[in-house]
Amino acid sequence: MTSYLIKGVRILGGEPTDLTITDGMVSLGDGEMGVDVEVLDATGLIALPGLVDLHTHLREPGREDAETVLTGTQAAAMGGFTAVHAMANTDPVADTAGVVEQVWRLGREGGYCDVYPVGAVTVGIAGRQLAELGAMADSAARVRVFSDDGHCVDDAVLMRRALEYVKAFDGVVAQHAQEPRLTEGAQMNEGELSGRLGLAGWPAVAEEAVIARDCLLAAHVGSRLHVCHVSTAGSVELIRQAKASGWNVTAEVTPHHLLLTDDLAASYDPVYKVNPPLRTIADTEALRAGLADGTIDVVATDHAPHPHEDKDCEWAAAAFGMLGLETALSVVQETMVDPGLLTWAEVAARMSYAPARIGRVADHGRPIEDGAPANLVLYDPSVRRVVEASDSVSLSRNTPYAGLELPGRVVATFLLGRPTVLDGKLA
Repeated sequence: MTSYLIKGVRILGGEPTDLTITDGMVSLGDGEMGVDVEVLDATGLIALPGLVDLHTHLREPGREDAETVLTGTQAAAMGGFTAVHAMANTDPVADTAGVVEQVWRLGREGGYCDVYPVGAVTVGIAGRQLAELGAMADSAARVRVFSDDGHCVDDAVLMRRALEYVKAFDGVVAQHAQEPRLTEGAQMNEGELSGRLGLAGWPAVAEEAVIARDCLLAAHVGSRLHVCHVSTAGSVELIRQAKASGWNVTAEVTPHHLLLTDDLAASYDPVYKVNPPLRTIADTEALRAGLADGTIDVVATDHAPHPHEDKDCEWAAAAFGMLGLETALSVVQETMVDPGLLTWAEVAARMSYAPARIGRVADHGRPIEDGAPANLVLYDPSVRRVVEASDSVSLSRNTPYAGLELPGRVVATFLLGRPTVLDGKLA
């Protein structure tokens, strides 16, 4: 394996130093290297531990026209990710040991990052009976995160039983908080604008009611609850209260909910249609504050690729979801780092350490130190670029950032010492 001497890099934005990658491991300084050594000039670059995404849709099996494990992990690598958790709403649904092992093996055999399947909570994500949680946990994929994402586990009894079940093997239920009766036919955030546009509104309380219930259930059971894609100020406050009570609750926010707001729906462009919907400026400010103070633990992309025809249509007929892997770090810099809300060390905590801890991933989310696995990203925060949908390596093009100028660029990504991205291109 080629060794790499990375010269003048700023680890977590600190003072310039050298680091070495040899045999898949990191050492600080210009330590011992083999004969085959490549020197990388990292002047001005920041080194971060490889990013870990708790919420990625890879679409395979079943929707390979939108994304595959290969193309999705390539997009992840371009965004600085070395591990992703692949959501269960595939076709067939990842609700058995066989399906999660298929996704896991596809990642191991040809992926550009490590893939950790998320198991469905209920059979067919239909919300009627528990899936094979124990079998998926005991499979080769060692599933520890379970979610019906795209659907809420709205039955309180089923949710309680799932929390009880996963407690036995230190798993976590990641809930898509959406009260279905309050969101029937909903198209965008409920408010004055939705009424003016004639689009059915999606009230904040539909999210907040489920979060409140599930926090109480998790406390009652003594199990781990993770709240997916938090989008409202009220949700942030509920999670803050749960943590203050000592309950084992974690939460994530997406890059798009940190940056984009519901006024974009006025364009009727379905690229801005997402679940949960884009909210108000007040909500984005509360989300940023919650991420800054640690109420929200994680930035997770909810990368949701769709083929062209599923977005190139009228708003009501369009699919929910948008791309996120390749632009996540840039959006976090724009919304959190540049305004002074987070340091680069805190970005590492929220995009690497915490998601790895929540997902129980051992080889990722480790500090950049002697003897650590060489999962890391080199990032240039000084550049600015206009996002072009055609530049994406995903099979899909439904990015909401097309035409926007964002900061930063991933220069290199290393997976256990192997470069997956070099000089901003797939290796």
